[in-house]
This record gives sequence, C-alpha cells and structure tokens, in this order.
Amino acid sequence: MEPILVIMAAGMGSRYGGNKQLDKITEQGDIIMDFSLFDAYEAGFRRVCFIIKHDFEDVFKEHISSGAARKYRDVYYAFQELDDLPDGYSVPEGRTKPYGTGQAVLAARDIIDAPFAVINADDYYGKEGFRKLYAFLKNDCDAEHHCMIGFEIEKTLSENGTVSRGICTSQDGKMTGIVEHLKVAKEPELNEDGTANELAGQITDTLADGSKEIIPSDAPVSMNCWGFSYEYMERLKSGFAEALVGINENNPLKGEFYIQSPINRQIREGSCSYQILTSSDKWFGVTYKEDKPDVVAKFAELKANGTYPTELWK
Repeated sequence: MEPILVIMAAGMGSRYGGNKQLDKITEQGDIIMDFSLFDAYEAGFRRVCFIIKHDFEDVFKEHISSGAARKYRDVYYAFQELDDLPDGYSVPEGRTKPYGTGQAVLAARDIIDAPFAVINADDYYGKEGFRKLYAFLKNDCDAEHHCMIGFEIEKTLSENGTVSRGICTSQDGKMTGIVEHLKVAKEPELNEDGTANELAGQITDTLADGSKEIIPSDAPVSMNCWGFSYEYMERLKSGFAEALVGINENNPLKGEFYIQSPINRQIREGSCSYQILTSSDKWFGVTYKEDKPDVVAKFAELKANGTYPTELWK
C-alpha cells in the first residue's frame, strides 16, 4: 500500500496563545502545514490523514479543500477525543487536556492501513526530510524497522524562550535511546543581573534544581517527523493502556502519552530498530507568538527565491 502522511493538527499552542495550526503566515493565506504538504507531495506522498478536533473542523476542511486536496488522491480526517481511551479506562474528574501525540495518532487507527509518516502541523521541516522519509517507507520499512528524521538541535531553537526537545543517542545510524529535555535554549551573553555568562553560546537544558546540562550543538533531536510500519499502531495501542496506569497514579490531570513513548522499550528489548535519517535543512516553527514575524519573513524569502511558487496549489 502507498504510504500515508499523518499530520497532527489537534493541538492548541499553550505558549503560542491560540490555534497556530491555522494561523496564516503568507500574503496568499498559506499556513505552515501547506509547505509540508507541498514538500511531501513532491517527495511522492499521495495519501494524507489529518488529526484534528471538531472545534475547528469546518474551517480546517475548507482550507484543505481549497488547496492541498486538489493534488492529493486520498484525504482523510480523524478526531482526537479526550474520552477515546482503552476499554476499562475513563477520564479522571477535572481533566480537560487530551493525552498527547500517542493518543492523537491512535485516533487514525481505523484509517491507517500502510506504512505511515507522522509530522506536526505547525512545524516546517524542509524538503530533504520528506524525500528520505518517503523513500524509507517505500523501500525499507517493515514491522521491525522504522525511522526518524533527525535535526541538529542548534537548528531547532527559538530566540524567544525555552523549548522541549527529544534528544537522541545513536550508534551506526541507529537510535539507541531518546530522552526528553524540557527547557532547552542557547545561553545569552549576559546573565539576568548583567554579569558575563560563562556558558554564553552553549545550548543547555535547565533542570528541575536550576542547574544547567550542556547539550552538544549537533545532537540529533526528534521534531516529531517519524516513519512507522503499520504494525506500530498495535504497539501504540498496548503502550497507551500501559501508560494510563502511571498517568492515573502520578499525573491524572495533565499526564501525556507520546507517540515515541514505546520506542525506548522496543530498543531495549531489541524488537525494533530506528534509523536516524539526518536532514541538513533548518527546522522552524512558532513556539511563541514572538516567533511569528521571523517565520513570516522566512516563508516570504523562500517564495521570493523560487524554493516555492507564489501560489502553492495552482
């Protein structure tokens, strides 16, 4: 079966302050996702599934039907629902937050029937990653072999605050682990009190006790650009049920299940391998509202220099 591109577009950016998935970033009315759809189509994808919420279903579908749907052969929609839980589980009283990217992808379990890629709607990945992703899914993906497009961490930071990043370790191009770092940023020249910062220019993660962990500038990170076999859906199903036990015990109102949550366990067990396919492209997105002007300028430049046509879908 032809690979499916799965786009997670159900989230509301808490730090951004609104639905950044549908925020226009070009004079022609494009959103960030349009550029990923364009690059994926060029790479060979012809099937796409959007994971959204009913809250903005009509406006979202209208945007797609007037653009990308003109090109893609098959367009599907799935809905992330808070109460879409395994048998025997219910939503704790007071919880309003969905259960994360793992639950989001599971919303498409009745649609996905082939190897599939997963990306965020509000991230720009560049062209190289989609070419590598499609080639892997067509030629190298099976129940035991999956992939991730890895970006150098220095190319994924925001100038307007800290970011969360999944930092990967690897050997011979295969992932050996992935660790979430929650407050990653490049250190400024000066401290808040005006004194010289001895870590200036370094990339660090601020730990719970306030100390800093230095991260190599070329460390590969996951930006939620994955390639999975169809069988990974079964691992997600069982992993979600297992994760809910801990979530309900430790953080019932805000705990999350991530799409990559089963990966470390699979690697330890030796049941699957994850190829890290590196991309030299620079990722960018709008983590914070203050990021938007820079992103708008970058897309204007990409159209001006011919990387993209002025009108993407004509």
